[in-house]
Amino acid sequence: MIKPSANFNLIMIIATDLGRHLFLILLYLAVIASALAVVVSTHNNRQLIIAQEQLVQEKDALDIEWRHLIIEQTALTEHNRIERLVQEKLNMRRPTQDDERLVRVRPQ
Repeated sequence: MIKPSANFNLIMIIATDLGRHLFLILLYLAVIASALAVVVSTHNNRQLIIAQEQLVQEKDALDIEWRHLIIEQTALTEHNRIERLVQEKLNMRRPTQDDERLVRVRPQ
Protein backbone atom coordinates (compact mmCIF):
# COMPACT_ATOMS: atom_id res chain seq x y z
CA MET A 1 0.00 0.00 0.00
CA ILE A 2 1.11 3.56 -0.66
CA LYS A 3 2.00 5.74 2.24
CA PRO A 4 -0.03 8.95 2.50
CA SER A 5 3.11 11.00 2.83
CA ALA A 6 4.71 9.68 -0.39
CA ASN A 7 5.42 12.29 -3.03
CA PHE A 8 4.53 11.34 -6.60
CA ASN A 9 6.07 13.13 -9.53
CA LEU A 10 3.23 12.90 -12.06
CA ILE A 11 5.29 14.18 -14.98
CA MET A 12 7.96 11.55 -14.36
CA ILE A 13 5.36 8.79 -14.21
CA ILE A 14 3.76 9.93 -17.51
CA ALA A 15 7.16 10.19 -19.24
CA THR A 16 8.16 6.72 -18.06
CA ASP A 17 4.84 5.26 -19.21
CA LEU A 18 5.14 6.94 -22.61
CA GLY A 19 8.67 5.62 -22.98
CA ARG A 20 7.53 2.07 -22.30
CA HIS A 21 4.66 2.23 -24.79
CA LEU A 22 6.29 4.38 -27.50
CA PHE A 23 5.59 1.81 -30.24
CA LEU A 24 1.87 1.69 -29.35
CA ILE A 25 1.65 5.48 -29.35
CA LEU A 26 3.32 5.71 -32.76
CA LEU A 27 1.03 2.99 -34.07
CA TYR A 28 -2.00 4.89 -32.73
CA LEU A 29 -0.84 8.11 -34.42
CA ALA A 30 -0.27 6.20 -37.67
CA VAL A 31 -3.82 4.83 -37.55
CA ILE A 32 -5.25 8.32 -36.93
CA ALA A 33 -3.18 9.76 -39.81
CA SER A 34 -4.31 6.93 -42.09
CA ALA A 35 -7.96 7.53 -41.19
CA LEU A 36 -7.62 11.25 -41.93
CA ALA A 37 -5.96 10.43 -45.27
CA VAL A 38 -8.89 8.15 -46.17
CA VAL A 39 -11.37 10.91 -45.33
CA VAL A 40 -9.51 13.49 -47.43
CA SER A 41 -9.09 11.04 -50.33
CA THR A 42 -12.79 10.12 -50.27
CA HIS A 43 -13.80 13.79 -50.23
CA ASN A 44 -11.54 14.58 -53.20
CA ASN A 45 -12.84 11.54 -55.07
CA ARG A 46 -16.46 12.65 -54.57
CA GLN A 47 -15.64 16.17 -55.74
CA LEU A 48 -14.04 14.78 -58.91
CA ILE A 49 -17.03 12.51 -59.58
CA ILE A 50 -19.41 15.48 -59.20
CA ALA A 51 -17.29 17.54 -61.62
CA GLN A 52 -17.21 14.64 -64.09
CA GLU A 53 -21.00 14.25 -63.96
CA GLN A 54 -21.45 17.98 -64.62
CA LEU A 55 -19.10 17.77 -67.60
CA VAL A 56 -20.96 14.75 -68.98
CA GLN A 57 -24.27 16.61 -68.67
CA GLU A 58 -22.77 19.64 -70.42
CA LYS A 59 -21.41 17.39 -73.18
CA ASP A 60 -24.83 15.79 -73.65
CA ALA A 61 -26.49 19.22 -73.86
CA LEU A 62 -23.93 20.36 -76.43
CA ASP A 63 -24.46 17.17 -78.46
CA ILE A 64 -28.21 17.77 -78.52
CA GLU A 65 -27.72 21.40 -79.54
CA TRP A 66 -25.27 20.33 -82.28
CA ARG A 67 -27.81 17.81 -83.67
CA HIS A 68 -30.51 20.48 -83.71
CA LEU A 69 -28.20 22.87 -85.54
CA ILE A 70 -27.35 20.22 -88.14
CA ILE A 71 -31.06 19.56 -88.70
CA GLU A 72 -31.72 23.31 -88.97
CA GLN A 73 -28.84 23.76 -91.42
CA THR A 74 -30.15 20.89 -93.55
CA ALA A 75 -33.63 22.39 -93.59
CA LEU A 76 -32.38 25.90 -94.41
CA THR A 77 -30.14 24.78 -97.28
CA GLU A 78 -32.66 22.47 -98.89
CA HIS A 79 -32.86 23.24 -102.62
CA ASN A 80 -36.67 23.28 -102.83
CA ARG A 81 -36.92 25.76 -99.99
CA ILE A 82 -34.38 28.11 -101.55
CA GLU A 83 -36.11 27.94 -104.92
CA ARG A 84 -39.51 28.67 -103.35
CA LEU A 85 -38.11 31.65 -101.38
CA VAL A 86 -36.51 33.07 -104.51
CA GLN A 87 -39.79 32.81 -106.41
CA GLU A 88 -41.88 34.31 -103.61
CA LYS A 89 -39.66 37.11 -102.32
CA LEU A 90 -37.58 38.08 -105.33
CA ASN A 91 -40.02 37.23 -108.17
CA MET A 92 -37.36 35.16 -109.87
CA ARG A 93 -38.02 32.16 -112.09
CA ARG A 94 -36.09 29.71 -114.16
CA PRO A 95 -35.27 31.08 -117.60
CA THR A 96 -36.98 29.50 -120.61
CA GLN A 97 -35.45 29.01 -124.04
CA ASP A 98 -37.10 32.20 -125.21
CA ASP A 99 -35.34 34.14 -122.45
CA GLU A 100 -31.90 32.95 -123.49
CA ARG A 101 -29.80 35.18 -125.74
CA LEU A 102 -26.57 34.21 -127.42
CA VAL A 103 -23.94 36.93 -127.38
CA ARG A 104 -20.93 36.70 -129.59
CA VAL A 105 -17.85 38.70 -128.88
CA ARG A 106 -15.85 39.88 -131.85
CA PRO A 107 -12.16 39.28 -131.64
CA GLN A 108 -10.12 42.48 -131.70
